[in-house]
Parts: sequence; structure tokens; C-alpha cells
Amino acid sequence: MLTYYRFENGKLVYVDGLEECQIVQAISPTPVELDALVGNLGIPMEFLTAATDRDERPRFEVEEDCKLLVIRVPHRDVASVTPYVTLAFAIILTPQRVITVCAEDTALWGELLSSRGRLPSPDDPIHFLGTVFLHVARQYLAFLQSIRHESDDVERAIHGSMKNQTLVRMLNLGKCLVYFTTSLRANEPMWERMRRVAGRDLTEEEQDLLDDVRVEFGQARDLADIYSNILNGMMDAFASIISNNVSSVMKFLATITIVLMLPTLVSSTLGMNVPLPFGDSPFAFWVTIGVSFLLSAIAVIAFLRMKIF
Repeated sequence: MLTYYRFENGKLVYVDGLEECQIVQAISPTPVELDALVGNLGIPMEFLTAATDRDERPRFEVEEDCKLLVIRVPHRDVASVTPYVTLAFAIILTPQRVITVCAEDTALWGELLSSRGRLPSPDDPIHFLGTVFLHVARQYLAFLQSIRHESDDVERAIHGSMKNQTLVRMLNLGKCLVYFTTSLRANEPMWERMRRVAGRDLTEEEQDLLDDVRVEFGQARDLADIYSNILNGMMDAFASIISNNVSSVMKFLATITIVLMLPTLVSSTLGMNVPLPFGDSPFAFWVTIGVSFLLSAIAVIAFLRMKIF
């Protein structure tokens, strides 16, 4: 799907056609749409198909007047067992337009369109890219906070659990953090390529913006490392908690079995078809019941003293 935007008064405004636009948003473009972009804009096909591969690594390339910058951006996939993943996001700079390509409709464009602040013009690529990168870093931070809240919910649910579902959910959150950590580290070399994007030395203001990008991504990387280490330790502890919960239940069932076995033993012994004491007594039944309850009570008291219950 292709969507076209024009920059007006610090905002991105939707337009109908390619001729009026300054920015092209391509989401999982079809072969026909790719051929149209190649024919109309002269962009190499390999640049356009770079981000359609979900596993594409961050990189920077230049071919004639076109510059390709690929980074990894976070994405929430509610239909997947791993709800937080990362995708390749390609930004192609041409002398007249900026083209972005991604395999999925990520939340990044929604944030750019709804941003309250003024967006820099695409004609100023360093400031425009720096603003986009800051939004990407803040998305990483927001998703990391969501992962932390979900892990807290799992932690509260797992204390009395004896099922593997909670542990599997924790494992999936750990996989999300691995994706984030790997992608954040892979993005780091891209900030050093910004001078090549500009084709000149960066101004002091541009360098300050780039430093802000480094700080935000560094904070996201550190948080991902911290949450990943905490989650790994929690998974080891929670595996032991589940095992202890199962052991506690088995111990309880074993003690109940012993308590119920004693009346069965008494009634089986006194119910044998041989002469037994009190066999002819009219109180034989009540004696049997009394002995059974007495032995069960003794067993319960013994278990309570041993703090088995």
C-alpha cells in the first residue's frame, strides 16, 4: 500500500498523488507498486525490497542520487505468541522525496502524524531523520515499559500456579527482550553514518540532535539489558516455585491418603470372616467406627505437629 504526504507548517498532510508529495509511505508494497516507484522515481529495486524482508539487518548504502538507511523498529504483534518484535524499516532519500518502506504498518507513522510538535522538513534530511529516530527510540522505551508491566502481572500470577502457561508466557517476554536488545545494538553503527547522509560535516545543532538520539537509544538498550537479566533470573526462580507448588500438593494428597487409609485398615481387619473379639457384641459396629475415627484423629494431630498441613 502506498500513501503520499506533503510537508505543510510543520505537519505531514495527506495528498492524492505522487506528483504533489514529498514523502511516500510504502507498507508491504506489491510488485506492481514497486515497479511504479522504480519507474517514476528511479530508485533501485533492491533498495525498495530491502525492508520487505522482516529480518533485514541495519545498513547504509548509496547508489547514484539515492541513499538507503535501514534500521530496526519495534512493532506490537498481538496475534503472535511473542507480542513484541522488531522489523526492518527502510528510509530512502532522493533529491526530491523521502520514501519509507516496511513490511508491516508500525506505530511509528501514527506517532509522526499525531505529533504535537513541529516536524522538520524532509528537505533537511539530518533534522528529519533525527526526529524519526527519536520517535523510534521512544517507542522502544514505551514497549519496554509494557513488557515490564506484563512481567509483573505474570509474577503475581505465578506464585500460586502449578501450570506451565505462566512460565511459557514469561519465556515469550524474554524472547521479546532478546529481539529488542539485538536490534538496538545493531542500530548503533547507523548514527555514525549520518555525516555520509548529509554529504558534509555536521553542524553543532545537528551533532547535538544526533547526541540526543544516541542517549535515547542507549537508555533503551540499557533498559532492555536490565529487564532481560531480571527476567532470566525470575524464570529460574519461577521454575522452582512451580516445582515447589506441585510438591506441596502431592504432599497434601499423600497425607489425606494416609488419614483415609486408617479407617479402611480397621474396617478391613474387623470385617474378616473369622472369629474376632467383640464379634458377637451389639456394640461391635460402634467400636469399629470409634477405633477408625480415633486412629484418623491421631494421624491428623501427628501431621499437624509435624507442620505437614
